[in-house]
Amino acid sequence: MSELRNLFESLGYSEVSTFIQSGNILFTSGVPATPTRLETAISDQFRISIYVVLRTPQELKTVVDRNPFNQVDSSKLHIGFMTEEPSAAVVGMLDTERFQPEEFAVRGSELYLHLPNGMGRTKLPAYLDRQLKVPTTIRTWNTVVKLLELADG
Repeated sequence: MSELRNLFESLGYSEVSTFIQSGNILFTSGVPATPTRLETAISDQFRISIYVVLRTPQELKTVVDRNPFNQVDSSKLHIGFMTEEPSAAVVGMLDTERFQPEEFAVRGSELYLHLPNGMGRTKLPAYLDRQLKVPTTIRTWNTVVKLLELADG
């Protein structure tokens, strides 16, 4: 993670920090950061091709506030951050009952997952990935809340 922090600093970003070993990076920028710029820099530096998903502190707050599953055990809640909002037509065709008791909700470019049996054996995220066809990175609810706390400083 230190090499990733160094890369972001070399791109001119400040207050660069990482949280856990899954690519969560917090930083400040005087100019808007773009996924394309970061994807290219990461590819050039580390020779890997990844999608970068960016959220501002205000956007993270909105994600937390829009949680449709706020009455469930937060250890069973995950958020998928998509690179773009999927089409309403595709979302409307999703089978909402196929994986019960697991539940999901799409809110803009976020995918909320309530997985009462945990992430380990669920087939729901793979189904949603195939149907939505939008690159998505999933984080636990607790990680998202901690990132918001760190971003708010």
